[in-house]
Amino acid sequence: MKLPGKTALVTGAAGGIGSAVAQCFAAEGASLVLSDCNREGCSAIEEQIRKKGGNAQVILADVTREDEILDLFAEIEDSFSSLDIVVNIAGGDVEPVVDVEAIDYERMSLNLDLNLKSCILICREACRKMQPRKYGRIVNMSSLVYRGSPGQFSYSASKGGIFSFTRSLAMAMGSHNITVNALAPALVDVPVFSKVLGEGRWEKMAEEAAARYPLQRIATPLDVAKAALFLASDDASFITGQILEISGGARL
Repeated sequence: MKLPGKTALVTGAAGGIGSAVAQCFAAEGASLVLSDCNREGCSAIEEQIRKKGGNAQVILADVTREDEILDLFAEIEDSFSSLDIVVNIAGGDVEPVVDVEAIDYERMSLNLDLNLKSCILICREACRKMQPRKYGRIVNMSSLVYRGSPGQFSYSASKGGIFSFTRSLAMAMGSHNITVNALAPALVDVPVFSKVLGEGRWEKMAEEAAARYPLQRIATPLDVAKAALFLASDDASFITGQILEISGGARL
């Protein structure tokens, strides 16, 4: 086991990637804090983990609200003796595929709140808990569009911001034995796409993307979870401030 005795917070735990990360970490011996604003989804993941003999607890939080982030960490403090790992999965694109003239202030602001500001605030609170113990592993969720993406202006900006913030935090936290890295997946096969786009449109998008990637397929949630596991484990104890592209060779 790679994470025995460790406590890991996974935000966005009810989603496709978050649930894969949570179950992957639980299988490696970690106790999980499952956080999301989707109670039903988190409870389902909690039940699956416990059926397999793992330990998980649901703590709901809307990560666009600082007060709820503070409440989340207060409850972690009450329920767990330590917090060793944080994986910031919560996020999404609420302003996809728009012309620059159509950028909407409210949607732009929500993209920044949901993806970038939430990551910064969660990392702030995590570091407060990790610094006294001189140990921590933080894995943030960027995206391959951190390189830029026409039509995803505010989303790509938020994911680029996560990359810069991750590097800055890694510089600041290295002396405390806290590593900070980020994941940058290309297209991932998660249920939300078929739900939003419809099965036919999603299948066409996935096929077109796979044809462009050298490995000729899109990513699975487990592909992302395994990368997060590596960065959260002591196998990566001398890796910090990096962005790991999980892209099947896209944009080489």
